[in-house]
Amino acid sequence: MTRVAVLGTGSWGTTFGLVLADAGADVVLWGRREDVCADVAAGRGNPAYLPGVDLPPSVTATTDAQAALAGADMVALAVPSQVLRPVLADLAPHLPADVPLLSLAKGLEAGTSLRMSEVVVQAARVDPGRVAVLSGPNLALEIAARQPTAAVVAASDAGVAGTVATTCRTPTFLPYTHHDVLGVELGGVVKNVVGLAVGMAEGMGYGDNAKASIITRGLAQTSRLAVALGAEAATVAGLAGMGDLVATCASPLSRNHRTGVQLGRGLDVAAAAEVVQQTAEGVRSAPAVLALAREVGVAMSIVELVVDVVEGRTTAAEGARVLLGRDVRHESA
Repeated sequence: MTRVAVLGTGSWGTTFGLVLADAGADVVLWGRREDVCADVAAGRGNPAYLPGVDLPPSVTATTDAQAALAGADMVALAVPSQVLRPVLADLAPHLPADVPLLSLAKGLEAGTSLRMSEVVVQAARVDPGRVAVLSGPNLALEIAARQPTAAVVAASDAGVAGTVATTCRTPTFLPYTHHDVLGVELGGVVKNVVGLAVGMAEGMGYGDNAKASIITRGLAQTSRLAVALGAEAATVAGLAGMGDLVATCASPLSRNHRTGVQLGRGLDVAAAAEVVQQTAEGVRSAPAVLALAREVGVAMSIVELVVDVVEGRTTAAEGARVLLGRDVRHESA
C-alpha cells in the first residue's frame, strides 16, 4: 500500500488526507497541535478544523515529523504558504529521498514573491522535477463530503504528475495532469485576490452583473500576467484558473469571498478576520501579486484596488467608484 505523509492538519490537509485514503493510501498527518493529532489518531476525526467529518481508519496523525515522513512514498505539503519555508527548512533532513513532493498551498511568499513550488525547491533543497502542485475548484468541505470535483496536478516531470494524480484518484475526485506549473500556480494565487474583490461587491450590495464583470476582468488580467511570466494562456482558462476562480468567487465556503464581503461592508482587515475567524490567503498574496505584475509591466486594476483596501488606503466603496470611472477602452486593454 502507498504511504503518504501530509504535512499540515488544517481543513485542507485533513481533507486531502481523506482523499488519499479513499484512493487506497495509508496516510499520516503531521501537525504541531497535540490535541488535533490525538483526535485524529484516536479515530475522532479533526473536529477543530473539519467538524462532523469522519476519517477512514487508514488516516492517522502525529506531532513527530520524523515518524510521519519515515517510509513515505509521497509527501503532501499543506501548511500555510507563509510558513512553508521554515517548516521545510526544519524537516528537510527527514524528507525521504526521490519521492514526489506535492504542494497544496496557494500563495506567493511575502518578501520574495516566489511561488510555492519555488519555495519547496529552495527550502527542501530538492530537484525541481520532484515537485508537483495541485490546484482547481477544491473547496475543502465539499470534497470532505465526497461531492464530485476535478483538479489539476502539474509537474515539470510528466511521470511525477501521473504518479501523484493516480495516488489521489477516487470515484469523486478526478485529477488531470499538466506540465505548466507556473500557470497552475498563478491561477491559484490570483483567484484569491479576485475572490476578495467579488466579495467586496457583494458586501456593498451589488448584484450578479457586477460580480460577473469582476470575475471576467479578473480572469483576463490573470491571463496577461501568466503569459508575461512565461505561462500558457490556456492554463488560466482551465481548472486551475477559471475553475478555481468561479468556485472561490461564488461560494460562501471560500474564506476569501467571506472576507471580501466584510470588507465591502466597511470593516478593515483585522475586523473582517475576526468575523470570518480565519485570515484569507488573498490578503497576504495581493501585495506580492501586484509587485510581480509591476515588474513585468502588466496592469492589474482589480489587484490594485484590493491592495489599497487591505492596506487601508481606501474603502471598497471608493475603490469601486475609481474602477467605474475609468476611461472607455478596448476590452483587451
